[in-house]
Amino acid sequence: MTEWLHALETTALAVALRDSVWAYPLVNAAHLLGVALLVGGIVPLDLRLVGFWRTVPVADLARVLRGVAASGLFLALLAGALLFATRAAEYAASPYFLAKMGVVCVGGVNALLATRWPPERLSKAGYRAAAVAVVSILSWISALVLGRLVGYF
Repeated sequence: MTEWLHALETTALAVALRDSVWAYPLVNAAHLLGVALLVGGIVPLDLRLVGFWRTVPVADLARVLRGVAASGLFLALLAGALLFATRAAEYAASPYFLAKMGVVCVGGVNALLATRWPPERLSKAGYRAAAVAVVSILSWISALVLGRLVGYF
């Protein structure tokens, strides 16, 4: 595995990103934008599902925010993969990075489960939707915190 990680770090793309004054910061900004869209899209919907803003129709929020969150997840994963390639061996050895990937997987699977409910049926899902929402909030907030810790430890 270590050989593969080092090979990834020495690809032309990884070297170009690492050595560029502009490319790495722009990819990092794209990753942050993706995370912002993901969390900014999913947390308000999750909060609505646990009982906040009861006058706002769940279906209307879901129709808009699911797409925003999905776009953010795609951008964050794409940019994150590029960032990973620049220091693959170091990141793969980081317990914070590994934990982050774990909670991202939990959040992703949880999101896939949540898409079982069409927007019109979310308000009728009751405690099940609220439980999915709580797992979602905990997953994505944990991923944010762990992602910041990766950069410091």
